[in-house]
Amino acid sequence: MPDLNEDLASLRLQREPESHSNRRWVGWVLLALLFAFIGVAAWWWVSRERPIEVQTVTVSSRGAGTQAAVLNATGYVAARRRATVSSKITGKVVQVNIEEGMAVRQGQVLARLDDETQKAAVALADAQTEAARRNVNESEVRLEEAKITLERATKLVKVGYSTAAEVDAARAGVDSLAARILAAREQVRVAERQAELERTNLDSTIIRAPFDGVAISKDAQPGEMVSPVSAGGGFTRTGIGTIVDMRSLEIEVDVNESYINRVTPDQGVTAVLDAYPDWQIPARVITTVPAADRQKATVLVRIAFNELDPRILPDMGVKVTFLRENEDGAPEARPVTLVPKAAIRSEGKQSYAFVVVNDVVDRRAVTTGGADGDRLEVIAGLNPGERVVVSPPAELTHGAKVRTP
Repeated sequence: MPDLNEDLASLRLQREPESHSNRRWVGWVLLALLFAFIGVAAWWWVSRERPIEVQTVTVSSRGAGTQAAVLNATGYVAARRRATVSSKITGKVVQVNIEEGMAVRQGQVLARLDDETQKAAVALADAQTEAARRNVNESEVRLEEAKITLERATKLVKVGYSTAAEVDAARAGVDSLAARILAAREQVRVAERQAELERTNLDSTIIRAPFDGVAISKDAQPGEMVSPVSAGGGFTRTGIGTIVDMRSLEIEVDVNESYINRVTPDQGVTAVLDAYPDWQIPARVITTVPAADRQKATVLVRIAFNELDPRILPDMGVKVTFLRENEDGAPEARPVTLVPKAAIRSEGKQSYAFVVVNDVVDRRAVTTGGADGDRLEVIAGLNPGERVVVSPPAELTHGAKVRTP
């Protein structure tokens, strides 16, 4: 019986082994394809369009009935009536009646000084005045006696019982006493003035408020020495406390002299305190101080609040916006679109801005109007809420992709 395994083995096809050269050719082909893929990927990476990093802002609007700004400035709240209350004489403090934040009235007693020495001086001056008055009384009595003696001598000389020399002596005595009385009366007036001076010094030991206001500092304590001038090597106080009249608060700002022509008396102003950034306070220009600071090239402008508020405090920082009125004196009757000046570019007579939509730039022609501080009014071409590029780079073109920080 024939062997089936041998028959099957005879039917099997024998493949010749692959040569070593064929395997090497296949490897080179694969390596070439790999390098080609890497090159294509590198070319795509280098030549791809990269987004340009830009800064953008949102287009805003100014509501109808709101005035445009012509100038912005910063300054501080200042009090026109502010005084550090001191004494007119040097003395030791025995009582202080003020605390920070306390309201005071004009004439209210703020502090008292030791008055024992001044009371003694007043008593001495009164005694000297009384002694001077008594001297006048004594001289007046002697004058009456001298007049009687003169009259008697005059009668006796007529009948020959007295001489002319005795009459002359009696008359000289009367004149002398009259002159002495006049001098004594002057001494009385001097003593009275001295007594008034001492009483004034005694009253000066009581320190009173010069006007209605609020105490913002307490600078002395009982037991300390105070003086109207600095003395004692710095150990003597020169004030009891500082009082501010809150009704005299106003704003002082330094305006660059290049823009001072934009400021006029009674011009409308909007003030914003640094402490309350969302609170717009209406105000008006009082005056422009007619002197410039040559070091800072600025001019001081005084601004009054239209209405005072307890939240406004002295020395607060404030930002002010000087408002522009239309020719008819009325504010705009319609909303106005505003963009920063740096977002607008000009090419010839045409102005344009770069609007960002889905991270792609759209160059858009715009029509601008007047200025509103550091912003421009846009009459046509932009809508509030759109994003525009600020200070666009030179390589930025229409359709370019951008990204924001």
